Amino acid sequence: MTLKEAYEYGFCSLTQADIEDARTDAFLLLEYICHVTKADFFMEPDKEMSLSEEKTYIEGIKKRCEHVPLQHITHEQEFMGYSFYVDEHVLIPRMETEELVLEVLNQSKDGMRVLDLCTGSGCIGIALKLQKPSLQVACSDISKQALVVAQRNAKALGAEVTLVESNLLENISGEFDIIVSNPPYIPTADIEELMTEVKVHEPFSALDGGEDGFEFYRQIISLSPRTLAEEGMLFLEIGYDQGDTIRDIMSFNGFCDVVVKKDLQQLDRIAIGKLMKSER
Repeated sequence: MTLKEAYEYGFCSLTQADIEDARTDAFLLLEYICHVTKADFFMEPDKEMSLSEEKTYIEGIKKRCEHVPLQHITHEQEFMGYSFYVDEHVLIPRMETEELVLEVLNQSKDGMRVLDLCTGSGCIGIALKLQKPSLQVACSDISKQALVVAQRNAKALGAEVTLVESNLLENISGEFDIIVSNPPYIPTADIEELMTEVKVHEPFSALDGGEDGFEFYRQIISLSPRTLAEEGMLFLEIGYDQGDTIRDIMSFNGFCDVVVKKDLQQLDRIAIGKLMKSER
């Protein structure tokens, strides 16, 4: 099978399976398995694949036709310019979350202590450490499997972060200047409406925000004052329609100067608040 034949097979198969971006996924899988660039492909479309490459490509296309996320086939996702390992135990890093990282980078100072709560793959905390090495970063998650993934990414990317197994702030010791989190925030009933790639193949525990989607926000926001240093800051990724409620919950729990920022699509995406001195 040539590169061109493989691509055409992949594109047609994915199209018939109603996979969005069939053209892109067919090529990305080819690129991953055969280590070819677009330039290589267009210069040598008739280059023969090895039998091993052909078999692996066909198997990968079949998995993608079953709506297995491409990232679970290649086990990689780019985030903030870094390649992160991902599997079925962690949420696949989203581009929108990069905006949360950028907000923390913009408002943090050298040497600050940062806690990445519900870290999953570790993408937020690790990216922060790599972008601003002076930060003291801890990454926590309730899932042992997720922490294995985070540890793998920290080692591969050379990020010196502390990993902690904890149910939210239960096992967290010490004070932090910043807590940042992208917790589960999808209402339970809404999960069934998500794409198959998400609702079937990504961890339910990383999606389910309880009946109204605010279960973890209420806990994180109410518990954070015990862990934040004086005038510490809380950064949260939020759903597109959750800004007003999050602002109210943060204000009720002693956070001031609460700001809800929109993403590039002009949807609520990030909530930021500073702890009042009297609330510690």
